[in-house]
Amino acid sequence: MATTAKILDGRKLAADIRDKIASQVKSENLKLGLGTILVGSDPSSHSYVAGKHRDCAEVGINSIRIDLPESATESEILASVAKLNSNPNCTGFIVQLPLPNGVDANKVLESIEPTKDADGLHPLNLGKLVLQQKAPLPCTPQAIYELVSQNGISWEGKNVVVLGRGTTVGRPLGLLLSGKGASATVTLTHSKTVDLISHLNRAEIIIAALGKPHFLKSEMVRAGAVVIDVGLTRIGDKLVGDVDPSVYEKVSAYSPIPGGVGPLTRAMLLRNVLVLAQKGAH
Repeated sequence: MATTAKILDGRKLAADIRDKIASQVKSENLKLGLGTILVGSDPSSHSYVAGKHRDCAEVGINSIRIDLPESATESEILASVAKLNSNPNCTGFIVQLPLPNGVDANKVLESIEPTKDADGLHPLNLGKLVLQQKAPLPCTPQAIYELVSQNGISWEGKNVVVLGRGTTVGRPLGLLLSGKGASATVTLTHSKTVDLISHLNRAEIIIAALGKPHFLKSEMVRAGAVVIDVGLTRIGDKLVGDVDPSVYEKVSAYSPIPGGVGPLTRAMLLRNVLVLAQKGAH
């Protein structure tokens, strides 16, 4: 049976956002710089960072790239953070996660100057998200919000279930969607959740952010739900999401893998660089 579900196209939306950013950068003659710190040789991380720099070139944002070997010590990574903190040509930057074993990722993130935190993951900026104050938002939660909203689907009053409570997606997404802007009712589930199926069966919108290939099966999802797939696992040369393809026959809308949340996450990073530049101008 052919699916009638709406495919939520992140590539098209990301391209539209990049066009708007490029236009603003050009018309206002903005001198913006996005920095990245990449540690190690993880293929997925290298692919993500390369994509971010391609996006920068497309919209007229300068790229500042620091690549460190897998053997880099925590102090060497912190020194690279300090370098970008003090670089006047760097408007905002990210430290690509995950970091090698033995490196305290929280310590590294805390060392980022909050006014240059392009990923929105510094404790101060996450605290502002809790308080619903203006700050750069974490990129993937921001992308999920936009992907659904820009396709004419309202969050307001919806029962939303998030699979996964990670610090880059699940937790900040729960804060974002339960805030006054989205006003959804959010259930954050995890490995200790009792009777997960009952939560999922009630959900009008499901966000899968576990990193477990094809975890979400058709029988877990109510007919007509909206399903957003965030989890990515590389199997051989193929990227596989958390959502089993059988789900697509049952839902009203879904984000594909690839081409859903991923491209939009990178576009949100560029938007955050703009936001940081505008805050710095006041």
